[in-house]
Amino acid sequence: MSDLAQKRKNRLQRKNRIRATVAGTAERPRLSIYISNLNVSAQIVNDDEHKTLVAVTTVGSKDAKGNLTEKAIWVGEQIASKAKTAKIKAVVFDRGGRKYHGRVKALAEAAREKGLEF
Repeated sequence: MSDLAQKRKNRLQRKNRIRATVAGTAERPRLSIYISNLNVSAQIVNDDEHKTLVAVTTVGSKDAKGNLTEKAIWVGEQIASKAKTAKIKAVVFDRGGRKYHGRVKALAEAAREKGLEF
């Protein structure tokens, strides 16, 4: 197995392990993030009803500029403001198999500063 395939497999295992314990409800939906090589996406999901309540992405957005960390900060601020308008105050954080470090941490801290609790 190549190194890239092994990395992909390990991340998938971490993601599945996290998702086995983290679940969003109507009271505390799940904040799920995805970071690719170029873009950052976040969505707030109610797993009981299998519905996405709020979503933000940098794909096609002219407001999100800079490197990926700056884009992650922008997404964190936007998701928190949209959650506030949707009357969502507290969420469960799903980091998607990534370490809580760098871009993930920047997104989470930006969302917390705008008033989202997790």
